[in-house]
Amino acid sequence: MQKKLAEQADDQKAREMRAYMKIATPFYGVQSPERKAIFKEARAHTTIDNLEQFGALVRWLWCGNFREEQYLALDVAEHYKKLRTVEAFPLFVELLESADHWDTLDKIASNLIGPLLLKDPSLKSHILTWRESENMWLRRASLLVHLKHKDATDVELLTETIGMLAEEDAFFIRKAIGWVLREYSKTDPTFVREFLKVQPLSPLSYREANRIMISINAL
Repeated sequence: MQKKLAEQADDQKAREMRAYMKIATPFYGVQSPERKAIFKEARAHTTIDNLEQFGALVRWLWCGNFREEQYLALDVAEHYKKLRTVEAFPLFVELLESADHWDTLDKIASNLIGPLLLKDPSLKSHILTWRESENMWLRRASLLVHLKHKDATDVELLTETIGMLAEEDAFFIRKAIGWVLREYSKTDPTFVREFLKVQPLSPLSYREANRIMISINAL
């Protein structure tokens, strides 16, 4: 797959993608549709049917020098749903703890780790560690793992975590607080509305959290 990425490299797009993300990691300049086509072609002659093969491929891509290789690692991790079991949790934690920006971290937290927390509630102990980490991205992850839990959301854990992080100045923490509350407002707008009355939040978090409810009230 790396060979195909290199063949489709576009220096201009690579510069634009790197400038947009504001990260040091180089890009090939291969955008999402083309990257997904490369992965689809690779699946035609690649068999991944056990956790060992799955982990090896994900790690191999994740350790690549270019950003699109990390994106491909996440494409692989999301595609093989039957292998996204609790046994894969250490692999996903490994990715999470080495993620260095929202473009990779958010998918790992919400799409890979989040569903496993519902399968095995004991794994939620990791959230307690991440929310106190010196690594800002792990603190963001402690919020975003709840993002797609809907009516299965551990509301007590989520609101406690928000309370711990609400006074942070970091943009990505404030944005995540608003985002996860906004998503939960689709499930329980009354709870979110009442929570916003009692929990002090930054203007950014409050605005993001309230966005859907404001739109509904405007109808």
